[in-house]
Amino acid sequence: MTARRTLLTAAAAGALLSALCFVPSAKAAPAPEQRHAARAAQQTPHEGTLADTGSVDTTPYVAGGAAFLGLGAGFVAYSVRRERGEA
Repeated sequence: MTARRTLLTAAAAGALLSALCFVPSAKAAPAPEQRHAARAAQQTPHEGTLADTGSVDTTPYVAGGAAFLGLGAGFVAYSVRRERGEA
C-alpha cells in the first residue's frame, strides 16, 4: 500500500516536471526572419487589412496542457475510486 503512494507521488512529480517543459523561456524572442518581416510590415502599412502580430504558435502548449490536465483528472478519479473502495 505504501509503495503505491510512493509511486503515485513520483508519477505526479514527474508529470509536473514534464509540464514545465511547456513553459516558454523568459528570453524567448522571435526568429530573425520574423523580426525582419515585422519591420517591413511597419514601414508599408496597408489600410483595411488585419495586422500580422507575429505571435508564437501555441498549438504545442495547448496540446501539452490538455494532456497534463487529462492526466491530473485521471489521477484524481483513480484516487477517489480507490478511497471509496476502501470504505
